[in-house]
Amino acid sequence: MQQQPWPGAASAAAALKSRRFLLLRPPQYAAATTAASTTTTISWSSSRRLLLRPLRAATPAGGVRLTVSDAELESRGFAVRRTAEGIDVAALNEVFARVGFPRRQEERLRRALEHSRVVWLSAAGEEGRPVAFARAAGDGVFNAVVWDVVVEPSCQGLGLGRAVMERLVDELRRDGVANIVLYAETRVVGFYRLLDFAMDPDGIRGMAYYRKASFATAATPSPPA
Repeated sequence: MQQQPWPGAASAAAALKSRRFLLLRPPQYAAATTAASTTTTISWSSSRRLLLRPLRAATPAGGVRLTVSDAELESRGFAVRRTAEGIDVAALNEVFARVGFPRRQEERLRRALEHSRVVWLSAAGEEGRPVAFARAAGDGVFNAVVWDVVVEPSCQGLGLGRAVMERLVDELRRDGVANIVLYAETRVVGFYRLLDFAMDPDGIRGMAYYRKASFATAATPSPPA
């Protein structure tokens, strides 16, 4: 069976020109005190050298102390969801479209969610409709890639993107996942730097498999007449 390219391969070349590949690679925490005093050099991206700052509020278990608690979010009218159960996939697609992401085939999107670690927020009275969303896919042990971080445009500027990202990274770290990576458009790199993602300190480049259109056309048999 012919292996299919990873989702988004058709635009991979453009993505690598306009985006940065960032990595969060936590230090090995011997104790909470050493975690707070360690500066770790990080790898992966497509441009310049940065360092991962020590976690501002690392927990002894290696997770991330949340900027805003679940209870505070609930007091502001947002419910925290840590699984894809109950999510309205069509509504999620609408958020994707409103922030400029491509719509996905709903059945394929459901399958992707089944194989992802998901964190999302819903507003009071609209339990199935996400207003902020993030997911990660990986092997569950060593590596994870963050995808589809979105916030409903009418809810942007409220810290909801940070809320879902902190919870997603916290859960991955508590599971022992050491390498967490993502693609980010240039305009939002600063947002991820605040979450301790870093770019290319050792000259390592993120790469994506991309089949050139001419090759794909030549390799694809014509449909029957």
